Amino acid sequence: MPPSPKPIAIIGVVSVVLCSLYVISNKRRATSHSRGKTLTKNKLKRNGIVGAIGNTPLIRITSLSDATGCEILAKAEFLNPGGSVKDRVAVKIIEEALESGQLSIGGVVTEGSAGSTAISLATVAPAYGCKCHVVIPDDAAIEKSKILEALGATVERVRPVSITHKDHYVNIARRRACEANKVAVNGYKGGFFADQFENLANYRAHYEGTGPEIWEQTGGKLHAFVAAAGTGGTVAGVSCFLKENDPGIKCYLVDPPGSGLFNKVTRGVMYTREEAEGKRLKNPFDTVTEGIGINRLTENFKMAQLDGAFRGTDIEAVEMSRFLLKNDGLFIGSSSAMNCVGAVRVAKLLGPGHTIVTILCDSGMRHLSKFCNPEYLSQHGLTPSAKGLEFLHPGGDS
Repeated sequence: MPPSPKPIAIIGVVSVVLCSLYVISNKRRATSHSRGKTLTKNKLKRNGIVGAIGNTPLIRITSLSDATGCEILAKAEFLNPGGSVKDRVAVKIIEEALESGQLSIGGVVTEGSAGSTAISLATVAPAYGCKCHVVIPDDAAIEKSKILEALGATVERVRPVSITHKDHYVNIARRRACEANKVAVNGYKGGFFADQFENLANYRAHYEGTGPEIWEQTGGKLHAFVAAAGTGGTVAGVSCFLKENDPGIKCYLVDPPGSGLFNKVTRGVMYTREEAEGKRLKNPFDTVTEGIGINRLTENFKMAQLDGAFRGTDIEAVEMSRFLLKNDGLFIGSSSAMNCVGAVRVAKLLGPGHTIVTILCDSGMRHLSKFCNPEYLSQHGLTPSAKGLEFLHPGGDS
């Protein structure tokens, strides 16, 4: 009896389907492989110095991790081309200004800065065909001014005064941008005030860059983030991104002497009426740290999502910097050292077994005349003497 044609037809159809699936699968695999090659190629392709900014390593600070029983990790931002975390901010500010038309090629970017943001702007501005004019307080480490001049920036050193004073370095920088606009020629807008304290491009640089990098590098498995604040952009951008992805991640501020942010975070009041910055005629800070601490709320800091704050002292920052140099080979600046003080504070609060991330903002290379100068520290009673981590005071909790 001849076989029924129905099973044969079914077998034929199944064979055709299987062959089709095999061909489609191979095509998809080939396409995916090709796309992977393209992505890899694009990822490796860098667009000059700007393309080298960001994607910094997240390193384990072995000495602090071993001492606390936590995994203490830090973004090595000092490895950016301009030497600090502010490279990210400089790129974002300039790119947004160019896109919006506030800045034109050939224009001048002006900024009032204690050093790092100014250096980053002076580093990347030429890559966009722009120039840089910086106003810097004259109590900032002198090497910062020398670096700026070497980078080709115009540098003004002025005496430190209250932000409400017309001659505060930020206010002078704003005026310089206006003056440059008045002499603009050939259709180019002469000056653009970067305004790192209030310009939310600062926050976005970290919300779109630093935060996602931390999340990816930890695989989303971290328990806390801690950092000090000057403009507030880093702590705001990173905290917002991390909490959007995992509300359980704790985010903290560590605040140096003379700053009012600790009070604002923990008590809701930044200062008494008598302490308001507008009533001060001199620099309100009593600290050797640079680039962190402030007595006003910036637009960037307002974006931060914080669970608490810690105080840090000058001697703790100095001792921490020496401890990390001796035990980990890390030569860091004052704000980086304060961040590490904060990381240990968080570790003690949460207890062993937690992963804590902080920021190594810059290296000690631009702090040689003050924070890393034994004579200067001795004059301020800050000569380091600790053998271990005993210098960390039990106080300062949030």
